[in-house]
Amino acid sequence: MPADAGLLAVQMLLAAFAGGALGAALGAVPTLSLAGLFVVLGEVTPGETGPLQGSPTAAGENPLTALVGLGPALGPHVAFAGGVAATAYAARKGYLDTDFEYHEAKHVTLPLGSRPDVLVVGGVFGVVGYWLTQLSLRLGAPWEPVAASVVLSGLLHRLTLGYPLVGHLSTSLFDMSPYETGERRLPADGSGGESTSGRLVVEPWQPAHYQWPSVGLLGVVVGLFSGYLAVETGSPYLAFGLALATLAFAAAGVDGVPVTHHVALPAGVAALALPSVGPAVALVVAAVFGLLGGLVGEFAQRLLYAHADTHLAPSFVSIFVTSVLIAALDVAGVFTQSVVPTAGLG
Repeated sequence: MPADAGLLAVQMLLAAFAGGALGAALGAVPTLSLAGLFVVLGEVTPGETGPLQGSPTAAGENPLTALVGLGPALGPHVAFAGGVAATAYAARKGYLDTDFEYHEAKHVTLPLGSRPDVLVVGGVFGVVGYWLTQLSLRLGAPWEPVAASVVLSGLLHRLTLGYPLVGHLSTSLFDMSPYETGERRLPADGSGGESTSGRLVVEPWQPAHYQWPSVGLLGVVVGLFSGYLAVETGSPYLAFGLALATLAFAAAGVDGVPVTHHVALPAGVAALALPSVGPAVALVVAAVFGLLGGLVGEFAQRLLYAHADTHLAPSFVSIFVTSVLIAALDVAGVFTQSVVPTAGLG
């Protein structure tokens, strides 16, 4: 490896450690909203990556998007994933004692402060997230590398910290009715020796948005909005960044704010993936992918979140799935896009 490349790699890893630690200190969701802010600024500000040009990134040419919002500084695979892992660690160590209704390991809006071991866990998982993303990029894997990294990081923190991979299935996997009736678990249900007395049997990811018709309609609406922004600006990331930025309201405790970035990103990419069609058709395609993104996200939350102890982001599971579909359509000649790598399918 050339000396300059080696120094760049070290620089990126140090940035990733810092980003993951910040995700722990400030909270996973607050840093995710900050990432969205930088994505928006990057997409509306012309520029190139400057002295770091040529470094492998998962985004476009502007440094605010490629190196901050989706890069080693505040990228979801670094700061958000680091913050999520640190929250799971802090809960396992018994550091968290709040009035949060779910398992404390899911309290990802909570800033964790400056406890050294918690910051180190966040930093380590920030580095892991960066490595996983770079591996996907170097392999040309046919999926969105940041989303894949967030999902893998979530599975890894469950394994390494001793949490169940899926959860405790005392009811049907996709049945949300126990939440509606307020059904709660029995004390001491055997989850790693922790007391879970009083926990809900089912803990929906978005308590105000889990009914299939509502999720589907929200997906269509956000898909249309994202497609419009993509067509008008040429940016597949702008609506995604805006959707992430709105998480600041959730972090501030505003109830009912929907999570929509998993809808916005595939819709924005799909809207620009058919360059020979008119805007109306592009918006319809975006709506279809928005619908798909929303439904896959709800499927993922029922499979990997509602019965589990830690936060494994259904939104990034959804982005991973829809990005694989986008890559496959690209290879099949239906789509023409450069956001999701396709070399792995070549």
